[in-house]
Amino acid sequence: MNRKNLVRLLRQQIVYVVFSAVICVVFWAEGQPTNPIAVVLYTFCIGNLLSIGIPWFGPLYEKRAFPYDLLIFLPVLAVIMVPVFLVTTVIVWLVAPHSSHTLLELLMAWKFPVVITFIIGIVSFVSQSAKERLERRNVELEQAVESGTAQIAMQEQELERAREIQSSLLPKEIPQLAGYEVAGAWQPAFTVSGDYYDVLRLDGHRLGICIADVAGKGVSAALLMANVQAAVRAFADSSGSPSEMCRRVNALLHENVATGKFVTFLYGVLDAEKRTFRYSNAGHLPPIVFSDGEARTVDGGGAVLGVFPSWDYEDAVIELKAGDRLLLFTDGITEAADASGQEFGETGIAQFVKANSALAAKELNNRLLKRVTEFCQAQFHDDATVLVIAAL
Repeated sequence: MNRKNLVRLLRQQIVYVVFSAVICVVFWAEGQPTNPIAVVLYTFCIGNLLSIGIPWFGPLYEKRAFPYDLLIFLPVLAVIMVPVFLVTTVIVWLVAPHSSHTLLELLMAWKFPVVITFIIGIVSFVSQSAKERLERRNVELEQAVESGTAQIAMQEQELERAREIQSSLLPKEIPQLAGYEVAGAWQPAFTVSGDYYDVLRLDGHRLGICIADVAGKGVSAALLMANVQAAVRAFADSSGSPSEMCRRVNALLHENVATGKFVTFLYGVLDAEKRTFRYSNAGHLPPIVFSDGEARTVDGGGAVLGVFPSWDYEDAVIELKAGDRLLLFTDGITEAADASGQEFGETGIAQFVKANSALAAKELNNRLLKRVTEFCQAQFHDDATVLVIAAL
């Protein structure tokens, strides 16, 4: 017998002792004469004999639901009760002192042992059934937890793979133009992001630059972001205007995007010969330009992409001379909030670029993202993206 079974057996014996004590107290309270040794023998013998005999009939009722299991158990108990009663009575007659009782008289006094048999049998059945149900429930819960843990691990692996794929869609190396430096940074709030930026070489002296923010977060936003990226790279060419780019991407998204989804989008062409940034804004945050010692937002813009079937977007032009800085960003930067709920805002960006305008584009980009991260204690509630264009 292993330790677990021994402990269970000892617990059963303690229950029988308590049950015997209760019976003796009841008889004493009623003023009935009783033999404590006989009561203990009856209880111990009946309890242990039932614990041996009942499991043999377990397959008849164990897998049945309540109350059908009990309805089958009661006749089984009645059948087992006969040999248990006979064996118990013989043991009590042999061991307990009965000076005035014969074996036949003990057999005729069947009511007391039969009642004990039924009580112990039913109590054992109920406790064992409850225990088995709890054990089955625990096993089911453990299996559910293991299955859920495996699914979560698989989802995390899939999301991590999706993040790797999404990162590969962003420019690995940003093309540069003579007289300018362009740098970008991308900080997803979750594993995958709905933010997108790209820098495409159109010809020897022009770059196509875009930044976008898909409504929502997570996988659905990331999938829509991939569609935007594919459309931009398909439509970008050296002859099309930024407003034409917005119009074509908007028409494509309107036909394919689910209701309630939209994209804020800004696309521009940086021209090194003309020293200009010609752009069209489709509902995106206005850029901030630092020039002549002052930082200001650039007004203007059209409707977000994917909502209206057709929209006449317009171009705007920003002149960029040596020392100027142009910042494009998503609302993950402006809406980053500190512990008190105060947002970093466009004012925070303007103040930062004004104080750090001498930095190169990459350094300015990195320090701005670090400053925002410290401001919100790395608790980004939305994806954050920054693009910096520095005129040299």
